[in-house]
Amino acid sequence: MRWRAMISIPVRTSEPLRFLVAESENHEQREARRARVGRSSGESYCETLRQIAPDAECRRVAPADADADLPDREAIRAYDAVFVTGSPLHVYNDMPETRRQIAFMRDVFESGVPSFGSCAGLQLAVAAAGGTVRSMDRQEAGIARRISPTVAGRDHPLLAGRGPAWDAPAIHGDEVVDLPPGATLLATNAVTRVQAAEIRHAGGIFWGVQYHPELSLAEIAAALRREAGDLVEAGLALTEDAVTHQAEMLDALDLRPDRIDLRWRLGVDAELAETDRRRTELNNFIRHLVIPSRDHADAALAIVAA
Repeated sequence: MRWRAMISIPVRTSEPLRFLVAESENHEQREARRARVGRSSGESYCETLRQIAPDAECRRVAPADADADLPDREAIRAYDAVFVTGSPLHVYNDMPETRRQIAFMRDVFESGVPSFGSCAGLQLAVAAAGGTVRSMDRQEAGIARRISPTVAGRDHPLLAGRGPAWDAPAIHGDEVVDLPPGATLLATNAVTRVQAAEIRHAGGIFWGVQYHPELSLAEIAAALRREAGDLVEAGLALTEDAVTHQAEMLDALDLRPDRIDLRWRLGVDAELAETDRRRTELNNFIRHLVIPSRDHADAALAIVAA
């Protein structure tokens, strides 16, 4: 039986969902992003999550920071889900801020709380569970094209409602090489083999994607402008003006997702243009893993209390 995505109705539950968002940026990167787009990656995530689940409580933490006030494994269990953001983090760089984030992700797995990550969030979960990540030969920037499910992904609830192929917002220069033991590859494309995966490790379940279902097209446009010089150097664009033009079209589509001319010029359809379609994986994670997991835990507590 195929899973059916439910993406157009905001999630409401009898008790507010409690979300913990782990920002994989360090302090300087958070401030730089706020200067560019008005919010950190964690603030973007919380804004998106509150639109999906309007009653949700959302707390941000910054595991990269040496002075971060992080919940321990037991305290993490007070949350219904953990989300790990994207960032310029390179998980293969052995440095204190990276080690702190990997240690935190291991606590998340061991807590048993369902977790989700995008881009660097996926890579962090992979590293914490024993997989490997590397720098790519060329970036995937702006739009990840023709992502397709694997045989395992076709019937997986993370990808419920996705068709044979779709495009998604993306910007990354690192990729997963080897998934850890207990992981399942769910989606791939011609640029990056691991576009979506499930990881089961140390009692926890993680669903993650290499792309960015949480971001607006305007945020992707801002990222392209920031990386314009690198994109030209990598051969993805001939000039920085060309990158600016691409960013301008994404900005315009963000304001008017119904513009057929922009969809045609960018070579995209509703899967990228429409907000609900871009958020498919986040909606599926909350509906198909987070809420059932909480309901199961509540039922178990009721039995114990009786």
